[in-house]
Amino acid sequence: MPGRLRILVVEDEATIAMLVEDMLLDLGHEVVGLAMRLPQAVQMAGSMDFDLAILDINLDGRRSFPVADVLATRGIPFFFASGYGSAGLEPPYNDQVTIRKPFEQRDLQRAIAHSGL
Repeated sequence: MPGRLRILVVEDEATIAMLVEDMLLDLGHEVVGLAMRLPQAVQMAGSMDFDLAILDINLDGRRSFPVADVLATRGIPFFFASGYGSAGLEPPYNDQVTIRKPFEQRDLQRAIAHSGL
C-alpha cells in the first residue's frame, strides 16, 4: 500500500465528492483539489502538483477524457470512477482501472493499490 498520497478528485456531484474525500482521508491520503466541471479539471490536471487523480467519466454531460489525456502526458497515474463502470470507457483508456459507483472504501483502496503507486 502506498504511503500518504496527494490526490485530485474530479467529480461533478458534490455529495459523492464529499464521500470520496472522507474515504480518502480515512485511508490516510490528502485531497489537494476538487474539480466539478471539465474546464476546471483540465486546468487543475495540467497545473497542480499531486500523485494520483480519480476521474468521474461523465462531468455534467461532458466526458473527462481530456483530463485523462493531460494526466497521461504528465505521467500522473489516475483511475476512473463511474456509474457505468468500465462500459463507459473509450480508447485509449479501455484498460484503465475503473471502479463502479456506488463503491465502498475497500474498492477505492484497491483501485489506489492498482494505480501503480
